Amino acid sequence: MTKTILVIGTFDTKADELAYLIGRIKSQGGQVLAMDVSVLGEARMPVEVSKHDVAGAVGETIEGLIALGEEGEAFARMSAGAALLTRRLHDAGRFDGMIALGGTMGTDLALDCAQALPIGVPKYIVSTVAGSPLIAAERMAADVQFILWAGGLYGLNPLCKSSLSQAAGAVLGAAEAVEPPSFDRPMIGMTSLGSSCLKYMKRLHPELTRRGYDIAVFHTTGMGGMAFERLAADGLFACVMDFSLQELVNMLNGSLVSAGADRLTGAGRSGTPQLVAPGAADILDLAGWQSIPARFQDRPFHEHNRLIKSVGFNAEERRAMARAMADRLATAKGPTHFFLPKGGIEEWDRPGEAAHDPEGLAAFSDEAERAMTGRIGMTALDCHINDAAFCDAVLAKLDEWVAAGLVAPGRGPA
Repeated sequence: MTKTILVIGTFDTKADELAYLIGRIKSQGGQVLAMDVSVLGEARMPVEVSKHDVAGAVGETIEGLIALGEEGEAFARMSAGAALLTRRLHDAGRFDGMIALGGTMGTDLALDCAQALPIGVPKYIVSTVAGSPLIAAERMAADVQFILWAGGLYGLNPLCKSSLSQAAGAVLGAAEAVEPPSFDRPMIGMTSLGSSCLKYMKRLHPELTRRGYDIAVFHTTGMGGMAFERLAADGLFACVMDFSLQELVNMLNGSLVSAGADRLTGAGRSGTPQLVAPGAADILDLAGWQSIPARFQDRPFHEHNRLIKSVGFNAEERRAMARAMADRLATAKGPTHFFLPKGGIEEWDRPGEAAHDPEGLAAFSDEAERAMTGRIGMTALDCHINDAAFCDAVLAKLDEWVAAGLVAPGRGPA
């Protein structure tokens, strides 16, 4: 079956590059739906969706946008129109995958278009700033793919063609090969920092599968939490088990290893039932190349690898983290329950391990018990988060919620 790719770009300034990309897609048997998001210039090749269509989708005219006299504001409105049309065109069955080209302006717009599409639709952005810290985690669609546009700022050249030809193959191949999620069984979204630091998923996964659920586990190193929050906010999960809050404490303490400012709010906004625990919230993870903030210079330090390093929190900082968690959970629209493992919250805080800090853990536990009030249910456990007793308590609460009709029951084995 022939697949159609939505190609988004400024067909005035980047017409040569877009024409090359379109040619490579068509040479492999694909079809193209072209969307022009230019403002000042005219498209230098035929397009199916004109810049006037894009502006008109949000009640604007190109002439009105030019009259603003501000490029950034004009392009922000074009972004809104492009995202709206992208979703409409997909809902109408007009394309099977999306690809967009750009520098900072084009990437900004492409991020909105990617977010407008459901998970499972191939989304590729060829960008001169791919992988840059300029791109905030909360701007990214859960399954977006980036390709660095080497030598692509202006004009075609052998480097640029290499990036674009690979991008053409990537998006068309993805559209042909993708198995969109079916969601035949209720899905539980779970977070974890890894299988050595946090081990509960090894016990919970088979038990949840036996109960008839699919389980998606997200790695909480920034991008994983971003995807988790996005999907939780969309109501994709029957229940979430958000047991690794490391990204939240990172964000609140200036680390780039962050899932964005919305961490620990997505399930609450959608009313999704959530089971929460403070896994790995006792350490601050930093990018391997990031300078350690001055106030953490005297803390215990661990270099995990060349990508990530960690320092510890003191007792007062851990109290602040407990309050921050409670504040976010207090706004939840759906059932919310917090598990407090008083024996430890990650593998390296056990007695004899490098992160063992009884005073800090006691301070966190004390503050959590004070702060988790109102609609937030709480269970204090005399065990470690990696102990079987923690998993037993979680499963008991899930079973209770299923029996009460708060969580959809599983639908049999896969």
